Amino acid sequence: MTGPGQARPTAPPRVLPVGRHALLVEVATAQEAQALHAELLRRRAAGALPPVREIVPAARTVLLDGLDEPGALAADLAHWEVPPLPAADAAPVVLSVRYDGPDLARVAALWGVTEGEVARVHSGTEFRVAFCGFAPGFGYLTGLPDRLHVPRRATPRTSVPAGSVGLAGPYTGVYPRSSPGGWQLIGRTDAVLWDPGREPAALLAPGTRVRFEERA
Repeated sequence: MTGPGQARPTAPPRVLPVGRHALLVEVATAQEAQALHAELLRRRAAGALPPVREIVPAARTVLLDGLDEPGALAADLAHWEVPPLPAADAAPVVLSVRYDGPDLARVAALWGVTEGEVARVHSGTEFRVAFCGFAPGFGYLTGLPDRLHVPRRATPRTSVPAGSVGLAGPYTGVYPRSSPGGWQLIGRTDAVLWDPGREPAALLAPGTRVRFEERA
């Protein structure tokens, strides 16, 4: 059975060995990767998964590292029936954003709306962290419908300020620190995405629900 927004798997996952103690599971879509990641976490919490050191989701893969017998799990994984992505139980992380980014007008033009409507639509969408990468604390957030996906900038910026909220393809992201970047910047938040002195250091983790709140 599939749920809203959850495409029925078109093929069994491809399970590849990575070294002697890891497996990389490839699936067809980002939604399937998120659902598989959630199922792996559920089974580990229930004691129904062999000991594994790390479970790391990406766009269309999930890496399981630190397995004692990866071959046995690989044979099992190929036949799993993964349920649709469950609703998150925890309250969403809310990030206050000033929608005044340098690419706001460009995104408004691509969407065919006003700049104020970009802020209204973006802040009215609930996002979910699909996976993390690029820089410590950077989450790739899904939630915008296909018609609102935008391309990366043709020419990346050499420096993007920390806290910048950007769009690229199907993702929304917040830059945790100043770095080069090619995403379309629509706003900025003061939230600290990565703090080594905090536990956990990353504000956003895979599976976390996220909402943006417009501020003046």
